[in-house]
Amino acid sequence: MKTILATAYAINPYKGSEDGMGWNFVLQIARFNKVVAITRENNRPHIEKYIEENPSELYQNITFRYFDTPYWMRFWKKGGRGAMLYYLLWQRMVVSFIRKSGITYDIVHNVNFHNDWTPSYLWKLGKPFVWGPVGHHPKIPLQYLKPYSYIYVFSDRLIWFIKHLFWKLSLGLKKTIRKADFILAMNSSVKDVISLQDGKHCISPSVATADFGWDETLESDSFSLISVGRLVPLKGFDLTIRSFASFYHNLTENQKKKVRLTIVGSGPEQELLKKIATDEHVLDRVDFINWIDRSDVLELFRKASLFVFPSHEGAGMVVPEALSFGTPVIAIDNNGPGEFITPECGIAVPIGSYEETVSNISKAISSLYDDKARLKSMRKAARKHFLDTFHWDRRGEQLKKIYQRL
Repeated sequence: MKTILATAYAINPYKGSEDGMGWNFVLQIARFNKVVAITRENNRPHIEKYIEENPSELYQNITFRYFDTPYWMRFWKKGGRGAMLYYLLWQRMVVSFIRKSGITYDIVHNVNFHNDWTPSYLWKLGKPFVWGPVGHHPKIPLQYLKPYSYIYVFSDRLIWFIKHLFWKLSLGLKKTIRKADFILAMNSSVKDVISLQDGKHCISPSVATADFGWDETLESDSFSLISVGRLVPLKGFDLTIRSFASFYHNLTENQKKKVRLTIVGSGPEQELLKKIATDEHVLDRVDFINWIDRSDVLELFRKASLFVFPSHEGAGMVVPEALSFGTPVIAIDNNGPGEFITPECGIAVPIGSYEETVSNISKAISSLYDDKARLKSMRKAARKHFLDTFHWDRRGEQLKKIYQRL
């Protein structure tokens, strides 16, 4: 059994996304090895509370250490504001903290809150170095931003320009790539922007989920669609609503009574999305839920007929959650959610014009509404795809093999 020193900037066992990913990666490392997990001080209360409330033998293999820069170097950081800049500072200074701590370890692993344009400095510790899963979020195709303010277009392209500067000019990033003994890439597009050597990398989505159980015999007269996420342009909720409306208006009056779309999430575009639903004459068939307990969200997944998620991101934690309940997924055929599903468990709609995409998503919904046998087959395939690919235990087994090689 080796000791893995893992830096996980974001860890919160009570949250999903990046924070939940950090927590679950630490647990999976601990299944087969000792782990010293270094994270921020503000994560301590959540970690200690969860450990006290949820006993596990795995904690015997885990040691948490907490590090933050001096207050004068972080007073300007407020919530998400300045998070990436502070992370870059934190990642630089954590190396000195580790050197002074006297920790004994065999392998270093930079686990989360990074992507393919932010460097890591753990290679300076002189131990075998694992980097990732390293994320890559492609540019949002311009046609999908047309319902939104030009500010989003400017912001997306500005971020892309900054990324290019790092890819081309950052010596720290170049050294990170060269010094890494193994790199986990979140999706296949990572290799398109940074050089990955054969035998030293693998495709390993950071997204995964636990098994909350599922009901294979679930039958319902209703046809419920669900979509979950922050209400921002990246998630494509405008496409979801317009596609649902196109599908809905082709139903008979009796059929319409048994069809609903539920959108779970909050964000700056909520009013715009409600206006789209109003303009499409489906507001009374769309439920907007700002916030509910995670257990209630999972119950919505459990009862849903389809998960519609035309997101433009390079990941999507909610996709594995949907699959875990045997809920087929409709996504855009991109390097994110579209890459996480197979034709057996979902439908990946090709990138096209805005109108073509709405039409194709609508057709995908209709095809599964009309073919109950296919929908039932996809439910079983979704569950199997989750167990084979997106169960957290698969990540632990993968990490075990990587560490053994090093």
